[in-house]
Amino acid sequence: MLEPKVWQLTAGSAVLGLVLAAGAVALAGPWDSGQRKAERDWAAAQGRTGGAHHPGGHPGKPAPAPSAAGVLDELAPPVESLSAPADLPAGLRKTLGPLLESPDLGPAPSASVVDVATGEQLFGERADRPMAPASTIKIATAVAALSALGPDHRIGTTVVTADDKAKGDDKGDDKGGDEGDSEGDDKGKGDDPTEITLVGGGDATLDRKRLRALAEDTARALRDRGVHEVAVRFDVSLYSGPREHPIGPNDNIAPVTALMNGQGRLDDSARDSFGGPAPRSGDPAGDAADVFADLLRERGLKTSGPPAMSKAPKDADRLAVTYSRPVSALVERMLTNSDNDIAESLVRQTAIKAGRPASFAGAQQAVQAELKEQKLPVGGALLRDGSGLNRHDRITSGLLTALLARAADPGRPELRPVLTGLPVAGFSGTLQGRYTDADAITGSGMIRAKTGTLTGVNSLAGTVVGPGGRLLAFAFLAEKAPGPDTAQRALDHLSAELAS
Repeated sequence: MLEPKVWQLTAGSAVLGLVLAAGAVALAGPWDSGQRKAERDWAAAQGRTGGAHHPGGHPGKPAPAPSAAGVLDELAPPVESLSAPADLPAGLRKTLGPLLESPDLGPAPSASVVDVATGEQLFGERADRPMAPASTIKIATAVAALSALGPDHRIGTTVVTADDKAKGDDKGDDKGGDEGDSEGDDKGKGDDPTEITLVGGGDATLDRKRLRALAEDTARALRDRGVHEVAVRFDVSLYSGPREHPIGPNDNIAPVTALMNGQGRLDDSARDSFGGPAPRSGDPAGDAADVFADLLRERGLKTSGPPAMSKAPKDADRLAVTYSRPVSALVERMLTNSDNDIAESLVRQTAIKAGRPASFAGAQQAVQAELKEQKLPVGGALLRDGSGLNRHDRITSGLLTALLARAADPGRPELRPVLTGLPVAGFSGTLQGRYTDADAITGSGMIRAKTGTLTGVNSLAGTVVGPGGRLLAFAFLAEKAPGPDTAQRALDHLSAELAS
């Protein structure tokens, strides 16, 4: 049983952590009434999926999400108001040096701590050594996607047709009205099913709810054209190269395709927010097309046979479209939940924007080129995927802190979701159950960081308000760690020492 003073100290630390958490979260902003800014903006801009009944030349295209630049200006304290102790670098070396030598972090861990306001590296140990980053690579994925695409970009999933009957030119449709749905071998050419194609745009967050709305708009558009029977096709040609991640079939990621429903999850985790391992379908695109066809039938349309894969004709007319949340919200969700499917989607969107193939190889080239164009220290980096599941990925702790510092730059507000998406120590996402040990409790609520875990690989990269009120960016990478639990506790302890 704990002594009274220990209880008081523990309770006091928890209260202090909660109070300081509010300040740290506000500094990392933008938040509004407990809701991330990107999520709030999305809710305000949310509308129907779009279809033939929407006016204008681009049916259903959502308005851009409002910018958060004004909020950021109010939140950012002037650099001159902050005063870090002159001996801070020496103090950090004295504090962090011995902790970094812990055998729980393997033989040669890497570390970098940077003053975000000035870009000065306050502590570094093998900071330029490329190492396996695991999921901390998602910070690079996020910066590249936001920089290339912009925070307001949304990913569309469309339904198209090139069939003349769907344009209302088929006079044969007038003959028989609704009775034309009856089956028979003597049907005329005008009674052949209209071919429609569900075109995947690479939205890894497409779910049954949005497919239902898409089916509703599609059915309405077809009925307006006198069409009552369709042949459903689906197009996944936007992506190229291997579908399977190099790790092979795995509960942590679905086959990477341009069309999927609920990330191909075969359990109930697709009903709510995605995240975490789950059994996955071997054919997410085909399954999504099956769901879409079922939803069309629920709305009174007949379908001719099961959906088949096919490339949409170039001259096809769009019947309906549904859009993802803006990239800003996708980045936040990817980082908070360490969502591998969203990560692979975002790097392929970055490749498409750059005119490169939407494949593992094309995405690697596009992301590295985007970061290099931003004059970030990419030397030695190998970004073989967007998720960090590839054990051949390489990144430096110095690059990770440079990415975080860039995301905090007041002149780059479009990158701010990189900071707002980081989990809060002890409270959210992949850090919810961490920072509970006595030597790390001071970091609870104070630290926001992206985790990374593979067998023998553990990493942590994020931000914390340090001595003098300075916002610090840190990154710790460990390989050949003897065990994940002890390595995580050692990383928590390291980062907690940075908290003021």
